[in-house]
Amino acid sequence: MLLKQKIEKIPGGMMVVPLFLGALTYTFFPTALEIGGFVTSIAHGSGALIGTFLFCMGAGIKFRAAAAVVKKGLAVTLAKFLAGTCLGLLVAYFSNDSFLGLSSLAIIAAMTNTNGGLYAALAGEYGDETDVGSIAILSLNDGPFLTMIALGASGLVVIPFHSLLGVVIPIVAGMILGNLDVEMEKFLTIGGMVLIPFFAFSLGCSLSIGVLFSAGLAGILLGLLTTILGGALCIYADRLSGGTGIAGAAASSTAGNAVATPAALVMIDPTLGNLDVTTSQVAASSMLTVLLTPILTQWVHKRNKLRVPPGVYPGTKP
Repeated sequence: MLLKQKIEKIPGGMMVVPLFLGALTYTFFPTALEIGGFVTSIAHGSGALIGTFLFCMGAGIKFRAAAAVVKKGLAVTLAKFLAGTCLGLLVAYFSNDSFLGLSSLAIIAAMTNTNGGLYAALAGEYGDETDVGSIAILSLNDGPFLTMIALGASGLVVIPFHSLLGVVIPIVAGMILGNLDVEMEKFLTIGGMVLIPFFAFSLGCSLSIGVLFSAGLAGILLGLLTTILGGALCIYADRLSGGTGIAGAAASSTAGNAVATPAALVMIDPTLGNLDVTTSQVAASSMLTVLLTPILTQWVHKRNKLRVPPGVYPGTKP
């Protein structure tokens, strides 16, 4: 039974299939994840698994590539921020803060925040080490910080330097080890790919499929805008920075933690809108982009392979 080959035929299959298995389990059999022991540890251990993955993939980054990592990460982060912010502000000022049922808060919260776990998996599968390493910069859009800046509330939040540092350290530590010993580089980078389905399942164990139905068509539209419109701008910015577009495509998602952003902002300004509706729409975007972003990333990957000689682009053979 060629199970691995069948899974890999699905865009981002080694990430998407385990993730949806986790989401199905969480939706229909949530108590099964609380059995205790190693089952519960894996179900709730995405942070540790992703941290280990970043350490392993960091081992493949050469010191000379550090500048490329920063350049690429900044370009994609800025493009994603501008895509969500500009569209959100247009809706706020020219559409009476409602575009087909979407408020500026929902648009900005969903489109400016990247699913770091999904990005790491897709960058690891389709990109190179600099694509994976760019997550250190992309982590700036993790949480409500950039959304608050976009809505003029930046003076009410503390920059999460400690959280950012927690993302950077595993990458840098792995990078140092990999540059010191080529055998460790080979050992860790190979092992990193094995972790993808495990942290994908863990991420899925916090997602409920029901949110897609409660958000309605507006939630689906938000997911489409995030991946298609936001993704197109991120891909363009990635290529302008010298990248292949993989990092930009892999960043075209909404993070699960973006669901908490509307509540954080409504606490500051209760006039921002209907919290329940906005939260369900952002949650729907998070769920939908888990499916759409791998499709977009694989599409970019295939187009790249057609444009360059074999052996030059990651994943091709001479």
